[in-house]
Amino acid sequence: PPGGPDHAGYAKRAMAADQAAVMGDLGFGAFSVVGHDRGARMGLRMALDYPERVARLVGLDVVPTAGIFGRVERGLATSYFHWFMMLQPEPLAETLIGGAPEFWLRWVLERWSTVPRAFTEAALAEYERCWTPETIHAACEDYRAVAVDLEDDAKDADQVLRCPVQVLWGSHRDQHPGWPSAAFDMIAVWRARAADVRGRGLACGHFMPEEAPEEILAEIVPFLEGS
Repeated sequence: PPGGPDHAGYAKRAMAADQAAVMGDLGFGAFSVVGHDRGARMGLRMALDYPERVARLVGLDVVPTAGIFGRVERGLATSYFHWFMMLQPEPLAETLIGGAPEFWLRWVLERWSTVPRAFTEAALAEYERCWTPETIHAACEDYRAVAVDLEDDAKDADQVLRCPVQVLWGSHRDQHPGWPSAAFDMIAVWRARAADVRGRGLACGHFMPEEAPEEILAEIVPFLEGS
């Protein structure tokens, strides 16, 4: 979709509204949300905007957006370099990434993983097929919308989530000194937004669903069932 002059079409509030509408159309009045990285940021916004509908929230390897910009230092800036590049005005990031799209994609997936061959060649081929100029632009718009996201977060910074929250993260932090689990006390930073937070680190890198699928299921299924 078009981002609009302020990129609000890619803000987490817009994404949350879209997905809440889809769930309503499918007949689900209340539901749980499991999100990885950007999906967890959207999940947080959905739980804030639709507290009566989000029963439980699971966030994988992420901290709220405001926490990132609130403590930028060398390690974090090194790991999050793409944030600052991709939020630049069009077409800088589109041109740089589009100049070698397959290299960018495979470099990111390999660099942020710690479990060898977590991504199959078939999965990589599908990512590459979908990594079109339009998709690259949409990915950049997602980062450019951060100004809108931060404004939305500031307006309800004191709002505490009603739903229980589970936070899981990759504990192999040596490869990424600025990654969330190395830069933050993950439970503490989420307790600034929710009263009921639990979770732990798993032996993997950033791409948790690909690197540790069985371990994640063992954690989130009991949580979603109410344990």
